[in-house]
Amino acid sequence: MDLLTTTALSILVAGFVVGVVVGLTGMGGGALMTPALIFLGVGNPAVIVTADLTAAAIYKTGGAIVHAREGSPNLQLAKWLIIGSVPMALLGPHLVAWLTDDEDQLHFVLLMAIGFALLLAAATYALRLYLNLRRVRSGRGEGDADPAIRPVPTLLVGALGGLLVGVTSVGSGSVIMVALLMLYPGLSAVRLVGTDLVQAVPLVLAAAISNIALNGIDWSLLIPLVIGSVPGTLIGSKIAPRVPQSYIRRGIVVVLTMSGVALLDKAGWAPLGTDETHPMLIAGVGVATLVLVPIVWGLLRRSQGLPMFGAPTVAELEGERRHASRTS
Repeated sequence: MDLLTTTALSILVAGFVVGVVVGLTGMGGGALMTPALIFLGVGNPAVIVTADLTAAAIYKTGGAIVHAREGSPNLQLAKWLIIGSVPMALLGPHLVAWLTDDEDQLHFVLLMAIGFALLLAAATYALRLYLNLRRVRSGRGEGDADPAIRPVPTLLVGALGGLLVGVTSVGSGSVIMVALLMLYPGLSAVRLVGTDLVQAVPLVLAAAISNIALNGIDWSLLIPLVIGSVPGTLIGSKIAPRVPQSYIRRGIVVVLTMSGVALLDKAGWAPLGTDETHPMLIAGVGVATLVLVPIVWGLLRRSQGLPMFGAPTVAELEGERRHASRTS
């Protein structure tokens, strides 16, 4: 009967909407799903992170299978990422639990961690576009399917991403991908998405197992989340060819920024004041981001000898092949 409630319906709708966005853009859902569920007030952050990770382990597996069949992942690169990420994903939730036994303090730590992780995700996505822009302008647009693997830095990237995902559920699809772009700038977009998705499955699964061991699992949260997110992802994949990707991705940067600031505000982060929330400040951040993002992007294009707006578009910079972005 817990599944036949208004709360369950709101979770299902949130999962569906975020699933559509994931299907449209190929971006990981953790950065959008976790804050959405927190703002809905359907549980404490620890329980929400656990449910989000468990649901992600389900729908990411399907995408990874598609990429593996098509041969797009660089399995050698994914191996070193997994070696670094899985142990840290298992350890991360326990590190947070060891910080304090006080539930309110744990709530504060998780809100702060997720808030900063969202801001990092927004910044790293913007950085990803800039790195792609420089790659295209340098004549490396075709990519390199099999670059020489650098084990130690790749393992460290995996470890950092694993810690971030284990604690906050954010980072498997954004932070790690940007780090791979910096380490392997010639890696083609399809190989990049496929590699990131394949390594994300054991990473997210390990993080989910560790969080379940600590917090248990709330089935009344997980079931509607899965029921909503899986068809949402499929529908988003179907309509992706008819939707301008650049507008959606810019919108996600705005949403991530607003969500990150809102969670820091909700946690009572000192620079924002600890006594009350500031909805007008959060709205102002959203408006400022919406206005500034195109301007800053245009200036970055000019620094590379391109007009402020026009070709190459965001989609062209991503080197998108529709099937790659849709299945991620």
